[in-house]
Amino acid sequence: MKPPLKQVLVAFSLSAILVMMQGARAWTGEIHGRVVCDVCGDSSVGPEDHVLEGAEVAVLCITKSGEVLNYQAFTDSKGIYKVAETMPESDRWDACLARPISSFHEHCSHLGDGSSGVKFGYRYPSGYAHTVRPFVYRPVSVPTYCM
Repeated sequence: MKPPLKQVLVAFSLSAILVMMQGARAWTGEIHGRVVCDVCGDSSVGPEDHVLEGAEVAVLCITKSGEVLNYQAFTDSKGIYKVAETMPESDRWDACLARPISSFHEHCSHLGDGSSGVKFGYRYPSGYAHTVRPFVYRPVSVPTYCM
């Protein structure tokens, strides 16, 4: 007795899916960092400094296959932004550039020296994260208690 055509098609489809899944391994990567306000503009962390919530950061990555991926992230209440992606291992990130775009904080909106962006190679295995050094904003004018 022959199996019904529907059962044969379902079995064939499941076999094809299993073969394809074995050929393309998934890879997951993560990039994260912090955005802070250097209130006194002295390039040192002090009790007056604070994280910036809602700051915008762009992350641009090129994959091993040559595709360019552009991500947009915003900091949370702890000043942390995060970009994560799962893709085939053959298309994983090869090199990235993270750069601050803007701070919406009314008193801390000027980008500090050396915070224009960070280029880095991404050589981590699946499941690992790259931490970018903090991006620093400064106030338009330094408060008098800093002088």
